[in-house]
Amino acid sequence: MGRREEVECWLTDMDGVLVHENHALPGAAELLQQWEDSGTPYLVLTNNSIFTARDLSARLRASGLNVPEERIWTSALATADFLKSQLPGGTAFVIGEAGITTALHEAGFIMTETNPDYVVVGETRNYSFDAITKAIRLIGNGARFIVTNPDATGPSKDGPMPATGAIAALITKATGMEPYVVGKPNPMMFRSALNKIGAHSENTAMIGDRMDTDIVAGIEAGLHTILVLTGISDEAEIQKYPFRPDEILGGVHELVRTEPVETEL
Repeated sequence: MGRREEVECWLTDMDGVLVHENHALPGAAELLQQWEDSGTPYLVLTNNSIFTARDLSARLRASGLNVPEERIWTSALATADFLKSQLPGGTAFVIGEAGITTALHEAGFIMTETNPDYVVVGETRNYSFDAITKAIRLIGNGARFIVTNPDATGPSKDGPMPATGAIAALITKATGMEPYVVGKPNPMMFRSALNKIGAHSENTAMIGDRMDTDIVAGIEAGLHTILVLTGISDEAEIQKYPFRPDEILGGVHELVRTEPVETEL
């Protein structure tokens, strides 16, 4: 947990840090451009497992942010990475959308409803009672239970919607089995992100807007943690937790360098 001047690589959350409801937050475009121009290794992280990195890159572009797809790390990609390391060429029954199914396919997994090694539950907008019933029976028959992220609700324009964590709780209640959850606040998500860009925890910073996911996982992963107040945290929220980030900023605009950088020859 060094000082900011020792930071060489960056991990940043997406919602509440770079974008808010599909609008770029102040300084986000400039900070991303600064990282690109200086060849700084970075990844944009999201617990959302609905979209592929390519889809998210296009969505960010529409909000005015240029993030190449290889710079995006989702809980779906982290889950596929984890399962590939655990059981290469395994099989899975998946509840989820393109984000998780594509990631698992690309990791060499086979999707099946017949005696799978894993039941994987990710974010989806259309949870099917039949699929949930199938998942419960497969876990009862010995499939290992994996969840992409723990978020109980997700935002929509009409208000909160039940998300992965809520569906996982239903399956847990019916099976008595707790899932292994890969996404934040599991530091596993950050470890796999660090591996992807060849970074080390001691010179990497994490920017997030949530104390209970980004900051606690960043601390546990040994990163320099920066909380921005453009998302859901305020000073009262920060006081509730027994840990603190290394830095608290109003937003990512405070990380944008204004003076020209002198390059050493």
